[in-house]
Amino acid sequence: MRYTGPRNKIARREGVDLGLKTPGTKSHAQLLRRMNIAPGQHGLKARKKFSERGIQLREKQKLRFIFGITEKQLKNYFLKASVKKGNTAVFLSQLLESRLDNIVYRLGFAPTRASSRQLVAHGHILVNNKKLTIPSYQVKINDIISFDSEKTMKIPYIEKSLNNKDIIIPKWLERKGAIGKLISAPDRGQIEKQVNLRLVIEYYSR
Repeated sequence: MRYTGPRNKIARREGVDLGLKTPGTKSHAQLLRRMNIAPGQHGLKARKKFSERGIQLREKQKLRFIFGITEKQLKNYFLKASVKKGNTAVFLSQLLESRLDNIVYRLGFAPTRASSRQLVAHGHILVNNKKLTIPSYQVKINDIISFDSEKTMKIPYIEKSLNNKDIIIPKWLERKGAIGKLISAPDRGQIEKQVNLRLVIEYYSR
C-alpha cells in the first residue's frame, strides 16, 4: 500500500529530504528547520542505533518513499533487475527512473513526484502524442513527453515549475520548452545521492 500520511514526518524519520514537498513552500521550509529532529514526543533525543538489517530496511524504505511506490512494486522492480546479467543496482535504478511519473518530475514539468503522478493519472501527459494514464509506464529511449494542452500548462504550479531556472535536467533527458525526451538509459547517480542502492539490494537478496 502506498504511504499517504504526513510527508514531513517520514522525511524527518529518515533524516533526509526525500523530495516530497514543493521547494520554496512553507511546509518545505519547516521540514528543513526540523530535519534533525525525529518525529514523536522523543524526537529531541539521540536517534537510536540500527542493526545491519535495520540500516538496510531504512534505505529500502527511503527508496520507496522517494518514488512513491508500494512495497510490492519495489520488490517486483528488484526481481526484474536481479534476473538481468550485470549490476542489479544499475538495472533497478533504470527501472525506477524510467517510470513516466518520475520522467515528468525529472523534466521539471511538476514540482514533486506526487504532483507528476497526479498529472499522469488525470490524463494531462502525452507520450509520443498519445495520452497515457499509467504512472508506472516504462518510458523508452526516444519517447517524447509533452502536455495534452496549453490549458494544462497554465495551471499555476505547472507554469511555475516550467519557469524554474534552477531545475537541473539529468544528462539522460532532453527538454526544449514544454517537450521532453528520454535520450539514453538513466543512470543511478541522482538516486545514490539519497539512497545507498547496495544496501537495498542486500536487503532483498537475503
